[in-house]
Amino acid sequence: LKPHSVLQHQTESPASCSCKLHIFQTFVFHNTNFVDTSAWATLEDIVFASLRVKPTWDIQYLYPWVYPSLPAAEWDNLKNLFNIYMHNLILSLSAEARQYQIPYPFVFQCATGCNLYPNGSYTKFYHLAYNTHSFLSFNVDNIRWERQQESELAMQVERKFTTFTGFSETAQHLLNVTCVDYMKRFIEYGRASLKRQDGASTCAGGRQEGLGHPPGPRCAGAAAAMQPGGGLA
Repeated sequence: LKPHSVLQHQTESPASCSCKLHIFQTFVFHNTNFVDTSAWATLEDIVFASLRVKPTWDIQYLYPWVYPSLPAAEWDNLKNLFNIYMHNLILSLSAEARQYQIPYPFVFQCATGCNLYPNGSYTKFYHLAYNTHSFLSFNVDNIRWERQQESELAMQVERKFTTFTGFSETAQHLLNVTCVDYMKRFIEYGRASLKRQDGASTCAGGRQEGLGHPPGPRCAGAAAAMQPGGGLA
């Protein structure tokens, strides 16, 4: 597979192109004691990082250019934030499931991230789905959680998330500032790596494969959550 054009256009600055940095998470609650989780990040159509859940919840960097894009301290901070978020989200949803006697198994899916446009503007989002139906969204600008269905479960989770002021403020900063900043760095380092690959393959008399998809999860099944009112099919 060939790399996406956002990495091929080496003469353009990241701000002059359209690009998407998205994170997808899936939580399959099998019973009261076991939750199967997965998470991965995409830069446009490239899955560039994923979460190794067992045994240490480490980040897997799926291309050589990913880890050098950010300082080690920032990766450590991201890992800690993400692990705390995943742990607390599972605890909160598990507690609500017990209270409302939700039948097992059930699935929560999350899509979050930002979209950058050629004029420098951007949008950001956080959507949570329950059994493929829209459930909860985060209004980033107003720091407000908004239920997307009128079920008792959605109303209770909305009320509970509203009390998590520290988490909400952190989420706003990550989506308003950090997401676009990191996206630009990933594009910059990805293009530099691709340029080096092209130079090496030319000297060797052939072209290397580039920065296409590695084996791993795809974002297609979760893409619907990026649209207001859409579920995660």
